[in-house]
Amino acid sequence: MPSYRTPLSRARGLGSAKHGVGHWISERVGAIALVPLTLWGAFGVLRLAAGDYGAAVAWIGQPVNAVLMVLLIAISFWHMQSGLRVVIEDYVHEALGKTTLLVLNLFLCGLVGALAVFSILKVALAGA
Repeated sequence: MPSYRTPLSRARGLGSAKHGVGHWISERVGAIALVPLTLWGAFGVLRLAAGDYGAAVAWIGQPVNAVLMVLLIAISFWHMQSGLRVVIEDYVHEALGKTTLLVLNLFLCGLVGALAVFSILKVALAGA
């Protein structure tokens, strides 16, 4: 006699169905925040293409431009780390490899993002 299982009985023991909702929402909020910031950044880079190094330093030295650039970089690296984490969790099945890649992803995205923010702040505050 075949065993008929309901969808609920198959799902029991697999964890909470609410587990990824907060992560999903935070990814979408980050993506929405990146739309105007990326448009602003692209417009700024196009305007700077005609200038020299001094013009770029003066541009990033303006408080609004420095703050928006730091936001663009910080949210971009956070969004990248979040997206890569989902890919690693979904497609790497070996426990040690998954843990190693998750830690490496967090470390590299954090390090490179922090270096980029530091560089922006150094130019904005010191002038070079």
